[in-house]
Amino acid sequence: MPELPEVQGLVDFLASRVVGLPVARVELGSFSVLKTYDPPVDSLGGLSVTNVTRHGKWVDIDVDGIHLVFHLSRAGWLRWSDALPQTVVRPGKSPIALRMRFADDSGFDLTEAGTQKRLAVHVVRDPSQVPGIASLGPDPLSISRSDFAALLAGSRSQVKGLLRDQSVLAGVGNAYSDEVLHAAKLSPYTIAGKLDEDQIDRLYAALRDILTEAIAAASGKPAKDLKDAKRAGMRVHGRTGEKCPVCGDVIREVSFADRSMQYCATCQTGGKPLADRRMSRLLK
Repeated sequence: MPELPEVQGLVDFLASRVVGLPVARVELGSFSVLKTYDPPVDSLGGLSVTNVTRHGKWVDIDVDGIHLVFHLSRAGWLRWSDALPQTVVRPGKSPIALRMRFADDSGFDLTEAGTQKRLAVHVVRDPSQVPGIASLGPDPLSISRSDFAALLAGSRSQVKGLLRDQSVLAGVGNAYSDEVLHAAKLSPYTIAGKLDEDQIDRLYAALRDILTEAIAAASGKPAKDLKDAKRAGMRVHGRTGEKCPVCGDVIREVSFADRSMQYCATCQTGGKPLADRRMSRLLK
């Protein structure tokens, strides 16, 4: 799933190409991807893009005050073309869920792999009308250390889950939460509300440093290269069985039904492997 750094990379990439361009039309390849009906999606035709921004993991294309907002979810992606095919996308006839075509024939396709179709597109007059945006917590790169500590205070959530909770912090997902916790030398099962001041300092610094570095790595890259840039920058996530770059211990994994997390026992859990099951307990 694209997370904050990759979404920011997409925003920067799109902004450099589409701001000022008139929209020729929006073509739907899947009616289910569009979650709104007013304003109609074809109302974007003839209007010009004025801005491209990000809300957490959501991309917001402002078209003369009407916003096309999308969330790529687990398996969605954006495919850019400087010259789109002239054929019109037909519902159910291709893997393309939505095509946005501009007046110079450039544009992008939103696609989604797999059987779980969660890619979501909204056309709204105000991004806050999108429930997933209205419920977002603060951006992790804009929150102060004191406000961050206040989010943790009293929480009974494991710190891994809290970092991934979009209503608490907007934009961090499974991969970057692994990276942040490794850099902060914290177990993913630590209860957020029990962190001491030193641990909060480390977590806050790691959160900002990891995301800032990842945004810099994504900056200037075309959309097609952002996934590879994300994988290349991971120190522990997705690297089960490899050596920890800090201490040389093996990177371990805890698997769940639909995801997994990676960590270093030496750096994060005092050398104790975590139980590889949903029960959040250390092996004795």
